[in-house]
Amino acid sequence: MTGRSKGRRRQRGAIDQLPNGALRVRVSAGLDPVTKQRHRLVEVVPPGPAAELEAERVRTRLLNEVDERRNPRTQATVEQLLERYLEQHFDGQPSTKANYRRYARLHVLPFIGQVKVGQLDADALDSLYAELRRCRAHCSGRGKRTDHRTAGRHECDHRCRRHECRPLGATTIRHVHFLLSGAFKRAVRWKWVASSPVSQAEPPAAPPPRPSPPTAEEAVRILNEAWRRDEDWGALVWTVMTTGIRRGELCAVRWQHVDLESGVLRLEQAVAYDDELGEWFVKDTKTHQQRRIALDSETTAVLSALKARQERRAAELGCHSGPDAFVFSPHSDGGRFAKPDSVTQRYDRMVRRLEVVTTLHKLRHYSATELISAGVDPRTVAGRLGHGGGGVTTLRVYSAWVSEADQRASRALFERVPERPEGPQAAEERAKTAPENPYERIASEIRARIVRGELVESAAIPSLKKLMAEYGVASATASRAVSLLKTWGLVETTGSGQPNTVAVGAREFLAAEDEESNEVPQDSPEKSPHTGELPTGPGATSAEEAPRMLRFELRYLGETVRTFTAEADPDNPDHLKRLLAAAVRRDGRTDAELLDYELDVRGSDGELITTFVKMAV
Repeated sequence: MTGRSKGRRRQRGAIDQLPNGALRVRVSAGLDPVTKQRHRLVEVVPPGPAAELEAERVRTRLLNEVDERRNPRTQATVEQLLERYLEQHFDGQPSTKANYRRYARLHVLPFIGQVKVGQLDADALDSLYAELRRCRAHCSGRGKRTDHRTAGRHECDHRCRRHECRPLGATTIRHVHFLLSGAFKRAVRWKWVASSPVSQAEPPAAPPPRPSPPTAEEAVRILNEAWRRDEDWGALVWTVMTTGIRRGELCAVRWQHVDLESGVLRLEQAVAYDDELGEWFVKDTKTHQQRRIALDSETTAVLSALKARQERRAAELGCHSGPDAFVFSPHSDGGRFAKPDSVTQRYDRMVRRLEVVTTLHKLRHYSATELISAGVDPRTVAGRLGHGGGGVTTLRVYSAWVSEADQRASRALFERVPERPEGPQAAEERAKTAPENPYERIASEIRARIVRGELVESAAIPSLKKLMAEYGVASATASRAVSLLKTWGLVETTGSGQPNTVAVGAREFLAAEDEESNEVPQDSPEKSPHTGELPTGPGATSAEEAPRMLRFELRYLGETVRTFTAEADPDNPDHLKRLLAAAVRRDGRTDAELLDYELDVRGSDGELITTFVKMAV
């Protein structure tokens, strides 16, 4: 009996000849887990004398990859991978997910979105990062292009400018790298690819931190402007400056989180924006940790006054402001939080008016640098600011409780923060010296003409028509200017249809008003900015020394920055030293900068008596 001949085993893979002479190698790799279709590895060998031999080598290599499970298991693209990763498996904050979606839409999908995950390599990623560093708008680099102010239909104006290539920031490129890294880690886990190409690519190095807090002089100007506008707004800026909390944490603070008796602020939540829902919501803090911050006595007083104002306004409107009310709410009952973007925009407008280049976030830098300059332990500073990733468990625990070091930090910062400004000035009083609106400027100029004697008592002031023509304003603006002059008591109307005239005694009234505003309390230059204590010791002024009224000119590096009058003894160096130190502090500087200042001492007739310079601090 003859045995049956053993059949030949079917060869795995196939090599097809294409019309142009090239050879196409096909190897089956099972089912695609994404499309559920048969997955084939395909590679084309160009025509040539050694094409057949090369095709066999390619077939063998692909078969080995399949046998060793090193081959890509799917034809899915990078776009499909990112969509599945962000939609189903990303467990970060909604704001982080929204940022990642925006990065993918703007900077990833236009370049590698349709590339198969198994074909992406480190070279392609390095090319992507190089393109992002070239131009953030991904222009072609050829021809002229205009950056329009809006994508909708519009008429171009000065805001539509010629395009200039600007690189994408290193931090944003690193975020793109982190997005791809997280997605490809999932792809490796799902066995879509054998290894992640992102691990072999090199994103740009993280930029070194460069905190740029406002200077002491700028901090004084910012606080004064905030308080001048609105006491509630001044309280917000003051709180950020003394505590260094994030804007989202600031907007989420409720009165139940503030212990005014103990001087403690608890930070348990923050306000963030959800791009998918298009609304703001309350979540936990950025580091997912609660912490407590000690408040200095002045900040406690600021918050107490703020609470009293809110309760008074709520009572006037017949609503209730309870412990769950938001501290910095724009609403009378405190029922809704302030939007962080609105707070930032208001702060930006304010510092832009002051011509100070800074941001709200830099107040955190101000708080941190002032604490460190005062010698506070960096761990305590990290605890107050809520910095995570300290690497030590005790640091994370320490940041949640008020400790003795935190109390010292609170007192140290209070000693370096500028004086708390006075309340906001009434609009009609501010317009006399700092007019802002057109009608205020008109009234201020007419007031100046009365002071100079150009307009005498009972003389008619320019009519509304003349004011409209001279200043190029509307009738309503001119009328408001005249009404403001009447409020000041400088203009009166003698009868119906009669012109407006300068009030009797207006010039004498202005002279007395200016004299009153120029008066300087005798003890004001010598008082401590926070304690209000008068100096004591050998150099203290006594009745026997017979001080006299003097005129002083403060110069910083040779440039005059302030003039004032005070009662002092020009031959007493202690008097002059205290006056110099007080004037420097009012200028927003510290005692360490005394060497850069000099004080000219003049008599009542303006004659120079001496120039006082501090030789050592």
